[in-house]
Amino acid sequence: MFGSSGDVEARQDPLLASHTAATYTQCMALNSPRTITVQFPPHLARWVPVIPFLIFALWLVFTSYYTIPAESVGVVLRFGKFEAIREPGLHFKLPFGIDEILPVAVKRQQKHEFGFATPGATSPYQFTNEQDREKNMVTGDLNTALVEWVVQYRLVVPKDYLFSVRRPEETLRDLSESIMREIIGDRTVDEVITIGRQDIENSSLLRLREVVKEFQLGIAVDQVQLKNINPPREVQTSFNEVNKAKQDRENMMNIANGEYNKVVPRASGEAEQKISVAEGYKLKRVNEALGDVSAFNAVLAEYLKAPDVTRTRIYLETMADVLPQVRERVIVDDKITQLLPMLPGVGQKGGARK
Repeated sequence: MFGSSGDVEARQDPLLASHTAATYTQCMALNSPRTITVQFPPHLARWVPVIPFLIFALWLVFTSYYTIPAESVGVVLRFGKFEAIREPGLHFKLPFGIDEILPVAVKRQQKHEFGFATPGATSPYQFTNEQDREKNMVTGDLNTALVEWVVQYRLVVPKDYLFSVRRPEETLRDLSESIMREIIGDRTVDEVITIGRQDIENSSLLRLREVVKEFQLGIAVDQVQLKNINPPREVQTSFNEVNKAKQDRENMMNIANGEYNKVVPRASGEAEQKISVAEGYKLKRVNEALGDVSAFNAVLAEYLKAPDVTRTRIYLETMADVLPQVRERVIVDDKITQLLPMLPGVGQKGGARK
């Protein structure tokens, strides 16, 4: 065995050898394991064995109850298997993770937005980052439309919602987009943008409800509402001009119909009024003529019975109507042959009295 140069020098110098041995002993002492002893005060030392039991008791208490919010129900899983559904409020459960509680918001109205995003959304499923892809759709006449819509829904069967489908929210989004593309693809771009909105909403809602029920998502779809439907940006200016021309045409037709409805009924009313007046005047004249004929016939019948008496009566009745209109009355005997000398003022100086 060959030693190092330090060993040779140590064997030659006894003082150096003793110093080297002391240094080695100190290094070994530093590298050897040591035991650390913690000293508790006497008044706390008796509580040290109780600490594990206290921690266990606190863990038992805090894992034995739970609270369900007012808008939710709690789905209880025991060893990972469905156990029960609990109503809102304070409840107790088996501790230490034996029972797991999954809250499901069944009284909250939720929605999915397609093609746009509302700032401040609390649900992570309300919108995605693929908004441009979602709203680009091809219509039945091979045109493109930008469609934005909203699906409103509620969670009604918590068990199906949690266990029937792996990701029900994403599944609902995929189903909604697929159905909307199918319905838009069966219509022309004019129908989609103008007159077909209500029909698209109704058809989408019915179809989506059928598919959701078939998949057992535990979700009730309440409404499908179209928001903005626009043509592609490249042709949007021209499309807006066409729509403006159509609106101007409709506006002018409405104005003309308004004038027609205002003038024609008034003219018809005036014509009916004049016709009614003429009919009334006709009826009046006919009735007057019939009355005159009846009166004449009555007088004629009396005249035929007694001509002299009737003639005298007619004469007297006529005089009764005429004489009140004469200012001066002169009653003479029918035997007088000359009437002028008897009139007052005739033949006097100054001429006749006026």
